[in-house]
Amino acid sequence: MTELPDPTAMTQRAAALAKIRELVGARGWIDSADGMAPHLREERGNYVGVAAAVVKPGSVEEMAGVLRLCHGAGLPVVPQGGNTSLVGASIPYEDFTGIVLSTGRLNRIRDLDPVNNTVTADAGCILQTIQQAASDADRLFPLSLGAEGSCQIGGNISTNAGGVGVLRYGTMRELVLGLEVALPDGRVWDGLRGLRKDNTGYDLKQWFIGAEGTLGVITGAVLKLFPKPRETVTAVAAIPGPDAALRLLGALQRETGGGVSGYEIMTRQALQMALDHIAGVRDPFGQVHPCYQLIELTGPRVDGSLRAGLEDVLAAAMADGDVRDAVISESGGQDRALWRLREAISEAQKFEGASIKHDVAVPVSRVADFMRVATAACEAALPGIRVVAFGHVGDGNIHFNMNQPAEGWSRDGFMAEQPRFNRIVHDIVTDMKGSISAEHGIGRIKKAELAHYHAPLELELMRALKAQLDPKGIMNPGKVF
Repeated sequence: MTELPDPTAMTQRAAALAKIRELVGARGWIDSADGMAPHLREERGNYVGVAAAVVKPGSVEEMAGVLRLCHGAGLPVVPQGGNTSLVGASIPYEDFTGIVLSTGRLNRIRDLDPVNNTVTADAGCILQTIQQAASDADRLFPLSLGAEGSCQIGGNISTNAGGVGVLRYGTMRELVLGLEVALPDGRVWDGLRGLRKDNTGYDLKQWFIGAEGTLGVITGAVLKLFPKPRETVTAVAAIPGPDAALRLLGALQRETGGGVSGYEIMTRQALQMALDHIAGVRDPFGQVHPCYQLIELTGPRVDGSLRAGLEDVLAAAMADGDVRDAVISESGGQDRALWRLREAISEAQKFEGASIKHDVAVPVSRVADFMRVATAACEAALPGIRVVAFGHVGDGNIHFNMNQPAEGWSRDGFMAEQPRFNRIVHDIVTDMKGSISAEHGIGRIKKAELAHYHAPLELELMRALKAQLDPKGIMNPGKVF
């Protein structure tokens, strides 16, 4: 029997929506189908939801006021930044009755302190804007990922974003010093402290980093800055496999004193797709090799020592058989061309049919074991499947994707196999003490996997925190849990 809606609740929600519209004004209210459409569809089209309205507060005070009204009426809220989530975290469900709450108008750089090496920014600031502000002050904000021209820093924090610089600088969790958060009941916690040392009780900011908008809405952050590197050396090495990549990483770290800032592995299958489908991508070598290692070194002095060290390490690795060939960039343009090899892989996969994707992490020492075991298991489970493995080998995060066989499989038929391959890959990851979500989060797509693999006590503690901060369950309902 269908449960009838509560007339009183419906009246309260309608009244709350009217007050929200009045509070944020015309600039902060969207309820037309065309206007809402970009906020209700996931980038890849895997999720398309509905909402009563998209609300864009123009200040922290307006954000708090909107949440107070939603809390009072029990009106559900889906917080949204740049809507670049790959797990459906920022898209409402198909039967959603609440609002999408966008941080897009909260986009000011509030302060930049070059002595303290911090920048304080609104949650809606585009990542690239923060990178540029840091650069203009002769500093570096090291978070870097493919969506940096459109993703917002609040979303980066809410998903504990990783990207290509984690090996040297850490994930978003290590780059945040302080937060400002609008809580589900409309109160605002001001934790915008730019301190490296603060032992006054629980570290509350950590509750909200990686919480995917289920505990509150991040409205501002104090972020770490670093000295801008003076020298950058980029190279691609052709290697026999991931075991060689790990040995090469150790040698580079020893030679450069921890100067490796980017270390990305690509299998031939992954690189070939980029070569086949993306304009301007060129194979740097005349021969085909099993694996490729993209290397970026950065240092504080322009004295050629980084390049000399890299050449020494590559020469020794060639003598040992861990490197078969190598290309070292001679200019900024060549740097970008080498990085494009890696960046083009995700885009190229779209041209090769359906793709089952896994964003996993294992201890760095187990990366080679994981790639070998998981590839063999998937190929045995479905002959003809094309494993596309690439990613941040230096921090243990591999994007272990697989495209449908070139022949004999429809898109829908192949995607129906996703639960089976999730279990194959995630069982191997778990056996190696790894994570089923390294940097993309849980959102909608991995809820069942989280419940399957996380210890009951961990889930109990997470739910207890959710119940304490959001007792009405209005914040991003149906996500994570």
